[in-house]
Amino acid sequence: MKQSRVLILDYGSQFTQLIARRLRELQVYSYVLPGETELSRIEEFKPDAIILSGGPSSVYDEHAPQLPKGLMEFQASHQLPLLGVCYGMQLVVQHFGGTISQAHHREYGRMGLKVKGESKLLGDLLNASVSNSFDVWMSHGDETKQVPPGFMVSALSASGATAAIENTDKNIYGLQFHPEVTHSQNGTEILKTFLFQIAKLNPDWTVGNLEENLIAKIREQVPEGRHVICALSGGVDSTVAACLVHRAIGDRLHCFFVDHGLLRYQERERVMKLFTEELHLKVECIDASVRFLSKLAGVSDPEVKRKIIGGEFIAVFEEAAKIIESRLGQLPDYLVQGTLYPDVIESSPAPSGDGSSPTKKHSTTIKSHHNVGGLPKNLRFKLIEPFRDLFKDEVRALGLKLGVPKNFVERHPFPGPGLAIRVLGDVKPEYLETLKLADEIFISEIREAGLYNKIWQAMAIFLPVRTVGVQGDGRTHDHVITLRAVTSVDGMTADWYHFDHQFLAKVSARICNEVRGVGRVVYDISSKPPATIEWE
Repeated sequence: MKQSRVLILDYGSQFTQLIARRLRELQVYSYVLPGETELSRIEEFKPDAIILSGGPSSVYDEHAPQLPKGLMEFQASHQLPLLGVCYGMQLVVQHFGGTISQAHHREYGRMGLKVKGESKLLGDLLNASVSNSFDVWMSHGDETKQVPPGFMVSALSASGATAAIENTDKNIYGLQFHPEVTHSQNGTEILKTFLFQIAKLNPDWTVGNLEENLIAKIREQVPEGRHVICALSGGVDSTVAACLVHRAIGDRLHCFFVDHGLLRYQERERVMKLFTEELHLKVECIDASVRFLSKLAGVSDPEVKRKIIGGEFIAVFEEAAKIIESRLGQLPDYLVQGTLYPDVIESSPAPSGDGSSPTKKHSTTIKSHHNVGGLPKNLRFKLIEPFRDLFKDEVRALGLKLGVPKNFVERHPFPGPGLAIRVLGDVKPEYLETLKLADEIFISEIREAGLYNKIWQAMAIFLPVRTVGVQGDGRTHDHVITLRAVTSVDGMTADWYHFDHQFLAKVSARICNEVRGVGRVVYDISSKPPATIEWE
């Protein structure tokens, strides 16, 4: 039986990934392509339903993204269910002859919504609310002034603006709000109605199918007899990637763990023990700390740091490849990386070699990831990135299926550039040692308090400032450590973790007393957005 497939056309919204995320949570395979993708590529994908994402543009902007030429004719000929979200709804309105104009009252954030009359998409919610109203997440400056012929208004916002439309004859629906955002009440129920009642899809996206498909794809990508090297960082993503590729091609995989001098406290010893004693992977350790730190000396710009680290990683693996060549008589052609979907989204890269990965033509780069935006253009390896279209929790579930120990799969994310982006400014060896000790205290106290698995990611950050303090009877002028801990589902959005004050006081006291050169500890209470999880 054919697997259900939903195509999401991306018009630049930072929430587009959340649409894909929510659909996969509901066990429906979703895939993102740029909003102006050629119709032939859309036909090749063979979608069972289409969703148009939001975006920052106005449909009347000179260079505003438009619907792919022929899309609506394709939709009509196949009677594909289509849902437009925010900007996507406005594109639908414009296409069918409705009117969009600048809103008198822009709507951003949580807003009230009132369901109006009969609605195939929202009708089930009428029985769930006595008042037929609930809160949703809005983010738009334009609004529908006149709906197209044949469409009905199925919901209004608290300000009276058109918030939902539908044309059941055409099988087209539109929402001015974002059901994919957790702040939208009933958002998941709305998506369920679209997927299972309107589109009549099957919830058939499972980890079991995922493992089989990825292994088949790897075997297809790597010809028999060719060899692959894997960049193991000690994190969950690269480790699960190595286990998956090993399952696919066996001993033709050669793993290298690079100690770039930017690892956490005793990370090298802990990780190598795990690889050899628990995962039974053949891993060689390369100590490249001196070369990495010398390249980073005097560099303070975070983007430059990432590109240096990305380039140096490739140089190290090219040297490792020559070691393999001397043993086997052939040079490995492929490099495995644990790149995740959020890495791709935030880096806004160009398409991958096979043209399958999404691009973000109408959005902006948040930051480069060392294994995405930091790679050199003349890379001699062909990349194997099995998780490029997956979210973190999907990789974790796959890791458990592959036999990776649970306590390892549940490790917090750790960035490829390591502590280089947690030492703000110049990366000096003494700063790294200070940060390692402070971070170890923070993480150990989190574990001791039984909070580790309640937190998505926790870290200490070294600030390049000094602050006046008093220790004993003397004045000090020491460094500042920031603590950060967040809760999240996929890393695309996050909220700061609300520690008990006594816990923070204990951690602060330990760091100031046990880590020489630290005189002040602060806690970051910024959410994502507006901040990112990492500081650089």
